[in-house]
Amino acid sequence: MATSSHSLLLQNPNRALLKTPSRSILPTTHLNTVNLPTKLISIRCAATTQTQDHSPLTQTQSQDRVFNFAAGPATLPENVLLKAESELYNWHGSGMSVMEMSHRGKEFLSIIQKAESDLRTLLKIPSEYAVLFLQGGATTQFAAIPLNLVKPDEPVDYLVTGSWGDKAFKEAQKFSKAKVIWSGKSDKYTRIPSFEGLEQSPDAKYLHICANETIHGVEFKDYPTPKNGLLVADMSSNFCSKPVDVSKFGIIYAGAQKNVGPSGVTIVIVRKDLIGNAQEITPIMLEYKIHADNNSLYNTPPCYGIYMCGLVFEDLLAQGGLEEVEKKNKKKAELLYSAIDGSNGFYRCPVERSVRSLMNVPFTLEKPELEAEFVKEAAKEKMVQLKGHRSVGGMRASIYNAMSLAGVEKLVAFMKDFQAKHA
Repeated sequence: MATSSHSLLLQNPNRALLKTPSRSILPTTHLNTVNLPTKLISIRCAATTQTQDHSPLTQTQSQDRVFNFAAGPATLPENVLLKAESELYNWHGSGMSVMEMSHRGKEFLSIIQKAESDLRTLLKIPSEYAVLFLQGGATTQFAAIPLNLVKPDEPVDYLVTGSWGDKAFKEAQKFSKAKVIWSGKSDKYTRIPSFEGLEQSPDAKYLHICANETIHGVEFKDYPTPKNGLLVADMSSNFCSKPVDVSKFGIIYAGAQKNVGPSGVTIVIVRKDLIGNAQEITPIMLEYKIHADNNSLYNTPPCYGIYMCGLVFEDLLAQGGLEEVEKKNKKKAELLYSAIDGSNGFYRCPVERSVRSLMNVPFTLEKPELEAEFVKEAAKEKMVQLKGHRSVGGMRASIYNAMSLAGVEKLVAFMKDFQAKHA
């Protein structure tokens, strides 16, 4: 058994050992079955990470885990979870869990600095951009963005392609002269307009978009260029799913709980020349300059969530970077959309094909009365969270980076079997 220099001291010899469930891939640690003696002992705890297959497309699902198609909090890479499990009690021989560390101590500083460095490598983030690890979700950024970028009487444009873009606009109205220059609401948010035909406000300070609408499954395949001002994007549900030219944006922001970590972390990538011009009414916790000047450590950040994001960034790099990740995501999405389109109408995706999301796949059944049974039967097969968002109904399969090809293949096979039984 590979061991580290630290030991797990059993303070209570009668306490039962925690058992690691059986898994189909090799865990990063393993405790052999032992008989507990009646006196205090020390058990060496493995911490050397063994070689993993970092490709979620070839990784088989553990017998004790489900295929989780939730929109967020979403599934995480299994090898990342296992590494976190191995480091939970005693991180790198520090004698502490990451959850117990001072956010200003050298141990956590090394964690957050590496997480930022790996994210910069993944997205090729230019040096003139700051990376902030914040709290409050992308929803808090709906207010933070106008508060940091414009004065109350200055115009800003919003291109609304779904529920989240609409919510961002409504919040911006409180702190700026926000205007919707296009909305897909009348088409039930199933398309994205031609950029050439958009009538942008001539004096708008920025143009805001939601790069991928989680609820409606609409995704920008390329990005508009504002005539004047900046492009600001909520990338919560497709962040780190494919390469992005960061230099085209003034701000990119994303909640972590879709593709890169657990809920509780919000990542903001902001061009440094945009920092320091916040409105006077801006709460201190929403001011980018405060967080940039303090390297995201102005107050206690979501330390464990940042640590988990760092592990995910490591995993994405190990897969070959975002170019390789995008190839895998396209393969999964093509498989699922082909099953829907080839069902002779039994399943239907309402989204215009050219802007279908690689991350969130909404679909309906020809017979709506079968939807509840579909969800129930899928759950029996260890496929969960397939019910559509309450505002639109139907089904939704979120197939983020960490969803394996095996999971999508199993869903497609189930869909075909379900159709054969009920067509």
